[in-house]
Amino acid sequence: MKKYWIICIAFFLGLLLSAYHPHDYFTWILEVFPTWLGFAVLLISFNKFKFTTLTYTLILIHCYILFIGGHYTYAEVPLFNWLKGIFHLARNDYDKVGHFAQGFVPAMIVRELFIRKQIVKHGWIPFLTISVCGAISAMYELLEWFVAFTSGQSSESFLGTQGDNWDTQSDMLFAFIGASCMLLFFAKIQDSKINQISKKN
Repeated sequence: MKKYWIICIAFFLGLLLSAYHPHDYFTWILEVFPTWLGFAVLLISFNKFKFTTLTYTLILIHCYILFIGGHYTYAEVPLFNWLKGIFHLARNDYDKVGHFAQGFVPAMIVRELFIRKQIVKHGWIPFLTISVCGAISAMYELLEWFVAFTSGQSSESFLGTQGDNWDTQSDMLFAFIGASCMLLFFAKIQDSKINQISKKN
């Protein structure tokens, strides 16, 4: 139980640090709101279904990516501004880290649910995991469009397109790459963690 408390404390610490003098609070709320929603869902469902510590840890890392993006805005994260200057890049690419995680971490969650709840046959798990992550990415892009439509210029920091006409498509591509990398490189690690839980139960 101690490990779960450590993850919770780390979550709230990151949230508080992110909320300290952000670029602007409107963008901060938009960017970190998914972390509040996710935390609430995980808390409510905790007694009925506990994910592996690996999955919770990666969810926490994803939250920190969102905290950083919310604090600075995705177009102004200092480290990636430095990389932009060093490598003469056209834009700050921190948002691609976020969208990679948007594919990778949901793939961890979805795959674990599929396996432990025996929702689908094992052979279908990779395809359906990718499909669900693609749907999540598409829904997020539609949310960004809706915010832009209703908020006008005030949504520019949230969108973070930086003048890239293909930003939406590349965001979805990076989510697809993230989900694919999870399946290729972390599936066996996740399987071992799931097996450990199964043995305990």
